[in-house]
Amino acid sequence: MDNNRNLKIKDWAIEDRPREKLLSKGANNLSNAELIAILLGSGNKNETAVELSKKILKDVNNNLNEFAKISIEQLMEYKGVGDAKAVTILASLELGRRQKISKSFQKAKIISSKSAYDIFSVYLSDIQHEEFWAMYLNSSMKIIETVKINQGSTTSLSIDNRVIFKKAYEKNANSIIVCHNHPSGNIEPSDIDIALTSKLVKAGKILDITINDHIIIADNRYFSFLDRKLI
Repeated sequence: MDNNRNLKIKDWAIEDRPREKLLSKGANNLSNAELIAILLGSGNKNETAVELSKKILKDVNNNLNEFAKISIEQLMEYKGVGDAKAVTILASLELGRRQKISKSFQKAKIISSKSAYDIFSVYLSDIQHEEFWAMYLNSSMKIIETVKINQGSTTSLSIDNRVIFKKAYEKNANSIIVCHNHPSGNIEPSDIDIALTSKLVKAGKILDITINDHIIIADNRYFSFLDRKLI
């Protein structure tokens, strides 16, 4: 591949071109760097698109979950990546995320904390700020809708209980599972999390709407208040 340095992809040997390789061998035969190189289209005067892709991946420890969290501003720090290329990459990541959401909703009945986590994680696993979501369920534990309630900073967010229960009445929900993420990676609930959960459970009993669980997501792991017998 050294002979391809400083060349555009179209100038490479046919067997080395990611697009041609994809067409002839299928997408599953391409490396992560080659797939990203197709999105980039070209590198810079010192690096091919594949070399540039490898550099980007190296900076996220070759972890696709970390790559999925990358921002347009971070991508544009790399020489040869302008706003058009950065937008293309983020658009492809968003399509992948939406495909995961669609797949998750094919299993729309909640039977455990894990099944709830599988759906919430699609929304919350790849973001660097806190978000609070609520999943509204009918009497058969089937999902009516999953809704973002609020968005905060990297360390905190505020929650209005009235919004959560108002939406439950609007959707004729029998129960709710709430969820938020910890960008810090700490999976354990804070004192604020515990107090909020207690408040929601008490309000739910008064309003005859059950809070089934509160799930915290961090680094592809989750904490369930129900599993820990905190609800």
